[in-house]
Amino acid sequence: MPMSNLAEAIREQLMASSPEYQRLREEHARYAARLEQLAAKHYLSEEEQMEQVRLKKLKLRVKDQMEMLVQKARGA
Repeated sequence: MPMSNLAEAIREQLMASSPEYQRLREEHARYAARLEQLAAKHYLSEEEQMEQVRLKKLKLRVKDQMEMLVQKARGA
């Protein structure tokens, strides 16, 4: 099985069996949705710009945590 298919299979397994992975996935989706809302605006206030930067960092951190769970599951 190619590496990406294996990782995808592990992600699906984690979605089905890991509450932590599910929580992280939901968090990631919330950040992504809010970033889309901000991206749709023609103008961002200074506060919204700061929120956008913060959300991008949070989204990346959550993605890293999800990937760590995939790597951990791959090694198990």
